[in-house]
Amino acid sequence: MNKAELISAIAGKANLTKADARKALNAFIGAAGETMKKGERLTLVGFGSFSVAKRSARDGRNPRTGKKIKIAAKKVVRFKPGAELTKMVK
Repeated sequence: MNKAELISAIAGKANLTKADARKALNAFIGAAGETMKKGERLTLVGFGSFSVAKRSARDGRNPRTGKKIKIAAKKVVRFKPGAELTKMVK
């Protein structure tokens, strides 16, 4: 499912127009991004938790040449699914 399909699904299930569903989804994405940029955790009970973790610098290899390269440290987003989401997928 891509973003346009998700917007259509939200509009259908919530009885909204696609424009309103797009605004709601974009607002959620913006708020979630701001929360995680601050280093805070975003928890949606039943769905899951988004958090930010630090990945340390490490050595890697260029797959084309095999030459060693340095991979810089960075922050990554982690997702841990909730119990209800896990049950839905099974």
